[in-house]
Amino acid sequence: MKRSSALLATATLASACGLAHAQADFYRRAIPPNVSEGGTVGAAVLVGSKYQGSDESRVRVLPSIDYQWGNGFFVGALNGVGYNASTQPDRAYGVRVTADFGRKERRSDALRGLGDIDARPELGAFFNVSPASGITLSSSLRYGSGNDRKGLVVDLGAGWSTPLSPSVRVGSTLATSWVNSDYMQDYFGIGADQALRSGYAQFAPSSGFRDVRLGASMVYRILPAWSVAGSVTYTELLGDARRSPIVRQKGSTSAVLALGYSF
Repeated sequence: MKRSSALLATATLASACGLAHAQADFYRRAIPPNVSEGGTVGAAVLVGSKYQGSDESRVRVLPSIDYQWGNGFFVGALNGVGYNASTQPDRAYGVRVTADFGRKERRSDALRGLGDIDARPELGAFFNVSPASGITLSSSLRYGSGNDRKGLVVDLGAGWSTPLSPSVRVGSTLATSWVNSDYMQDYFGIGADQALRSGYAQFAPSSGFRDVRLGASMVYRILPAWSVAGSVTYTELLGDARRSPIVRQKGSTSAVLALGYSF
């Protein structure tokens, strides 16, 4: 069952991040702590909102592959590219480069006149610790998103998981993200030019907590190396993000169904 825990993290994570971010808010081990190196490959169906605050749904099918070497380096769709400096099974810390995939104006009529937010690399760091069996406290910092490359996101979360049987494992997560004013302006603000083009009133949001997320997940091991996972996450926008003129729905639910192979 240890191998399938990697897919549990993948499914929970993809749902928690939402469809705006294909890579992780938190670093997750691609392999169990007691395995020297290895990875996962698979595909997932993701159902969520067209953008943060949208009331329109979006469905995507995404492939995924992640690999982690015994020396701590890792690469993949889940965690980006980076280095885990910890050799302890109950903690992980290091640096990485992830991606913010931006937002296209054409994605929704509600975004018309706001322009695109370009995809950008994010430089970041992470620190995770497991104070008890089945419990993980996670944190990460990511900088570089948005058209001016000044967006900053700080993620904080807690996760719990436990086996129900040799082939079934369940888990839950609670997470929140604090963002700076540059990130908030790009994703939730309305500048003067945008107001003229879109018809929205100008809106200059401040830094603060963007949202809080609650998720539940289950993994079923089909074969020793094959697992299927599902997760559901509810996200509630907070603060100025919640008050943005483009927000049509303050709370939203996303879901993931994933199939993965561990190697």
